[in-house]
Amino acid sequence: MEGVKEKGNESHHLTKVNNWNRGFLLASAILFTSSLVLQILSRTVSGFGEWYAVSIYPFLVGAGGRLSGIVSFSVVEICAYLLICISLWYIIRHFREGRRLLIRALFLVTGVFFLFTVNCGINYYRKPFSSYTNLQIRKSSKEELMALCISLTEVVNQMCEQGIKADITTTEAGLEGVAAMNNLGDRYPQLSGYYPRPKPLLWSYFFSVQQLCGQYSPFTIEANYNRLMPGYNIPHTVCHELSHLRGFMREDEANFIGYLACIGSENDAFRYSGYLSGWVYATNALAKTDLEAYGEICDLLDQRAWDDLRYNNEYWGKYDGKAAEVSNQLNDTYLKINSQADGVKSYGRAVDLMLAYERQKSGEAADNNIQ
Repeated sequence: MEGVKEKGNESHHLTKVNNWNRGFLLASAILFTSSLVLQILSRTVSGFGEWYAVSIYPFLVGAGGRLSGIVSFSVVEICAYLLICISLWYIIRHFREGRRLLIRALFLVTGVFFLFTVNCGINYYRKPFSSYTNLQIRKSSKEELMALCISLTEVVNQMCEQGIKADITTTEAGLEGVAAMNNLGDRYPQLSGYYPRPKPLLWSYFFSVQQLCGQYSPFTIEANYNRLMPGYNIPHTVCHELSHLRGFMREDEANFIGYLACIGSENDAFRYSGYLSGWVYATNALAKTDLEAYGEICDLLDQRAWDDLRYNNEYWGKYDGKAAEVSNQLNDTYLKINSQADGVKSYGRAVDLMLAYERQKSGEAADNNIQ
């Protein structure tokens, strides 16, 4: 009788395992099919990406962002550590059950793909931020670029003379970052809405070795940043990552939005970060056009700003290596998969947006003088 009972229990256990396997396979199929359909719609149906970004995504940010925003630490970071530990434990415990492991792994992968799609992937196919701003993006003359570089140099120098630095605590970075984005949202309604507080990674070394300043997590709807990097990078990075939570995924536009948010902030550290980051973008573009003119601009920059830039180069220089190279290649591939054909080169387009913004400001100033 005991032998029959044991066989019955074993049979019941196998039936239960098979039912769970079928459930995971069905869930995986639903998640993958849903993700694939949404990806196809966003890439092929005109206006779908824009409709989704405006009508659906804000609700996901409001719900998911508020949930992950309850705690001050990065939820995705802690979840990553837990997932690694649980996965290792599960693999060791069920090592001989290869089919079961594969089914669970498939469910995990399709779940990640689904979260990426609904919280990030579709937004790559919305209208660009520039289309809401009436910015006229066109080829600019070297003289226009020079004028932008000189203007930024003068502002940075003035801030240095006032003793302004980008020294800021992680608490201030979070609060002021949200405030800066809300302030920009008053001018551009597309940027208005709920923003969860950006969070520093506890183990920011993980970002440093990949030479990453920050990252938007579509799995927990969080803006994360590297708390160990040079201080002047932090405010601009925070605003850059927060712009993704408004559905603007293009890196060039996120850089530009971060620039606008920082220079429009009431916080000195944020404004310094915005102007110095903008100076780097603009002068790097000038260096590719006229190296001699670039040298002249560099000679004009205050030595205190140069101290920040040198420290920045020294910091990231410590992490040059294979990990950074692989990370850059993966990022390049990721951008191209999501229809940013220039890959990491698209970051340079922020300068075109900055130049268009300067032209728009000049036009508004001229109109006001006429009136």
